[in-house]
Amino acid sequence: MSAEGVAIVVGVGAESGLGARLCARFAREGLHVLAAGRTAARVEGVAADIRAAGGAATGVATDTTREADVLRLFETADALGAGRLDLVAFNAGNNAMKDFLEMDAAFFEDTWRVACFGGFLVGREAARRMVAQRRGTLLFTGASASLRGKPPFGAFASAKAGLRAIAQTMARGYGPQGVHVAHVVIDGGIAGERLQRFAEFVRAKGEDGLLDLDAIADTYWMLHQQHRSAWTHELDLRPAKEPF
Repeated sequence: MSAEGVAIVVGVGAESGLGARLCARFAREGLHVLAAGRTAARVEGVAADIRAAGGAATGVATDTTREADVLRLFETADALGAGRLDLVAFNAGNNAMKDFLEMDAAFFEDTWRVACFGGFLVGREAARRMVAQRRGTLLFTGASASLRGKPPFGAFASAKAGLRAIAQTMARGYGPQGVHVAHVVIDGGIAGERLQRFAEFVRAKGEDGLLDLDAIADTYWMLHQQHRSAWTHELDLRPAKEPF
């Protein structure tokens, strides 16, 4: 397949995870996907699966908290052809739990660096290119914690709320210049590899009690396809039985 545009997905881990599923979805639409995550073997495995299915993909080991890594990631995209960056999805996160009274400064800062600071670095580099092109879609993965703080998720909630503010700021600043910025609130558990380790929890959720990976990926692609006269900035996704 000859890819016409380029997509970057940041936060690619397990093969049965949202980042990997976004990569596969975007590749099926004809984009050359850069799968970015901390573990080189994992991102290359995702890219190899896409290539085996006839798509175009490259794995790029990236620590989103390191500016040099993020710059290198976008330079890799530039090398595929200037002006071809169609879509960037920031999906990195570290939903760790700890009570404030037991939390040291390093835990709080590490949580913020992955879920918020990394979003700033990726968003800035995406916007620099998309504003120059006067087109492109930038998607941020949010969570229930983006909207409210709840123990023992205080560090995660503060980081996700900060990421939401970054998305709002960028949408207001760069939407008029052709850049579609959207924030997706994932309000519920995702039926991926991470939760499958908790079999009792999954059973308790029952049929359709977790968000389906393909259904989420379809929504991300729908956002990218929206006409600029009716862009969505924020939407929330949850199972029908999820309380809210």
